[in-house]
Amino acid sequence: MDHVLSKLSSGKGLFSEVEDILFYTITEGQKQVPVSHFISALKRTGLNVSDPRLKDCMDKLQRSVSESFHDVMMDRELFHKCVGGSIVLLIQAFRKKFIIPEFDSFVSKIDQIYNTVQKNHNGHQSTFLTWPSSVLISGVCPCVQWTDRGGYNLPVYSGRTEVGTTSLWTDRGGYNLPVDGQRWVQPPCGRTEVGTTSLWTDRGGYNLPVDGQRHSVGDTKQPFCLQSCVKPLEYAVAIHEAGTEKVHRYVGMEPSGLKFNMLYLDEEDKPHNPMVNAGAIVISSLIKPGSNKAEKFDYMMDFIKKMAGREYVGFSNTTFQSEKETGDRNFAIGYYLKEKKCFPTGAEMIDALDFYFQLCSIEVTCESGSVMAATLAHGGICPITGERVLCAEAVRNTLSLMHSCGMYDFSGEMAFHVGLPAKSGVSGAVLLVVPNVMGVMCWSPPLDRVGNSVRGIHFCQELVSSFNFHNYDNLRHLVKKQDPRRQDGDDRNKSVVSLMFAAYSGDVSAVRRFALSLMDMELKDYDSRTALHVAAGEGHVDVVRFLTDACKVNPFLKDRWGNIPLDDAMQFGHSAVVKVLQDYQAACQEQERLPMADTIPLKLETVEGMV
Repeated sequence: MDHVLSKLSSGKGLFSEVEDILFYTITEGQKQVPVSHFISALKRTGLNVSDPRLKDCMDKLQRSVSESFHDVMMDRELFHKCVGGSIVLLIQAFRKKFIIPEFDSFVSKIDQIYNTVQKNHNGHQSTFLTWPSSVLISGVCPCVQWTDRGGYNLPVYSGRTEVGTTSLWTDRGGYNLPVDGQRWVQPPCGRTEVGTTSLWTDRGGYNLPVDGQRHSVGDTKQPFCLQSCVKPLEYAVAIHEAGTEKVHRYVGMEPSGLKFNMLYLDEEDKPHNPMVNAGAIVISSLIKPGSNKAEKFDYMMDFIKKMAGREYVGFSNTTFQSEKETGDRNFAIGYYLKEKKCFPTGAEMIDALDFYFQLCSIEVTCESGSVMAATLAHGGICPITGERVLCAEAVRNTLSLMHSCGMYDFSGEMAFHVGLPAKSGVSGAVLLVVPNVMGVMCWSPPLDRVGNSVRGIHFCQELVSSFNFHNYDNLRHLVKKQDPRRQDGDDRNKSVVSLMFAAYSGDVSAVRRFALSLMDMELKDYDSRTALHVAAGEGHVDVVRFLTDACKVNPFLKDRWGNIPLDDAMQFGHSAVVKVLQDYQAACQEQERLPMADTIPLKLETVEGMV
C-alpha cells in the first residue's frame, strides 16, 4: 500500500481505486452503511470529527446530512465525495499506521488507570494562590447530549470567552488526543489526557499521540490556569527566539534542590534554572525585548495558541489581579534579581514581573493543554495542524530541563520513578511528555506537600507502570511492560518472516542467531510450513542439519497439504537432505522409546550445538 500512497497524485483512476478499497474496508464489504458507522469507525482509530485535518471531509458530510430529510446512508458515491482531500490520513488510520495502532485497547487501559487514580482523595488546596470562591465550589458540570440523523453526538453548549477572538463555545465533555490526532469521547468525571493530559479533582485528563490521535476522560473542557506549567513553554519560546547561548547567559540549567520560590541564586549569581520562579521571571524579560507590554502578551498568546493547534487558550483576569495583589514573595524575588543585576540591559523588573503574572494566568483546557504537550513530544510540530511551532533545539532543551527540574522538590523522584519530562503547577495541572509518542495534560487541584497534583503524580506513575514509556524501560532483560506502539502480532509475524527467509536462502548464521535469541524454531507460516519444510524444499542441508541436530525441531509436523519436511525434500530431489531427515526421524522414533531421564542430555546438547 505504501507504493500506492506515493503515487496518489499521479491520476484520478488510482485515487478512485484506493478510495474504493478504503470504503469496503470501513463498510466491511457492504454497499452502504449509516453515517454514524463511519463516524464510529473513525473514533476507533483515535481520530475525531473536529480534527482540523478532517475539516473538509466533515463539512461535506455535514452538508449531506443537513440536506436530507431521511436517515443518511453512506454509499460509495458519498464516500468518494467526502474523503478525497483526507484520503492519505484516513488510509494511515485504517491501516493502523499511527503511533498507537491498537487504540481501543490503549484507551481501555487509560480508563482503568483513571478509575484507579480517581479513588485517591489525598492532598490539599493550594496555599500559594487566593482563588475566588466560585472556583472553590467545583462540581462536575453535566453534559446533555442529543444525536442528529447523521449519528453525531452534539453536546449542549455553555459559553466561554477566549482572549483575542469573539466567543468560543465549549461543552463540558471530555476526550483524549494522541499524537496522531485520534480522539475518544467519554462523559465527564475527571480528566486524563494522552498527548496532552489533564488531570482532575474530579476534573479529568487528556492524551494526545504525535500522530493526532486523541483520548480524554472527565471534564476536559473546563478551563484552568497554567500557572507554573507555562514555564517550559516560556523557556521554549525564548530559546526559539534568542538561542541557547543568549538565554543561558542569564539563567542556569541545574536543579536547585530548594523550594521553587526561594530567594537564592547559584554561585554565578544566576537563577538555577528556568523552572523556578526566579528563572521564569528572568526568562520573561528575554522575550520580545524592546516591545511594549501589549505586544509581548499578544506575541506569547499567539505562540501558545499555535502550540495548542488553535484550540482553546484564554486568560483569567481574576487570577492575574490576585497574583499581583498577593505576590509579595515574587516581588521580593524580583528585587533580589535586580540587586544582583540578573536582568538584561534595558529590562524593567516590574514589567518582567507583570508579564510573568500574565503568563501564569493564561487558561487552557485538558484538550488544548494536551496538544501543547504533544507538540513538544513531536519535536515542535503541532500534530493536528502540521505547523512547525518550535525549533528542535528549543524542544530538546525544554524537555531536558522538564526532566531534571520540572516537578519542584519531587523532580528527582519523578525522574527515578516515571523517567519522563513533566511540569506541574499549583493549579493542579501536570503536563507530561512522552517523546515521539504523545503528550498528556492532567488537572486535579488537590496538591501534595511540595505543590504537585496528588492525582496527577499518581496517574503518571500508573501510566509508566503499565507501559514501557520510562526512558530506561527498554534496557534488555529489565522489564516486561506493554508497548502500545506495537501492533498486535507484530513480533510474531516479523519472527516468522525472518526465520522463513533465512531458511529459504540457506543463511545458517541467521538461523543460529534466531535460535540463540530463544526464538521458537517451529514457528509456522500461513500454510503451516516450518523453517524445516522450507530448508528441506530448497535443499539447504546445513540449515536442515542445524535445525535437527542443534534445535531438535519436530520432523513430523504437517503443512496445509499434509506434507512433512521429508516429503518436500523427496519431491524436489534433494538426496542429501533426504538422508539427513531419514536418519533424524529414526533417531527421534528411537528417542521416544527411551526413559525420560535419558532425554535430559539432549537439552545440553542443544545449547552446545548452537555455539
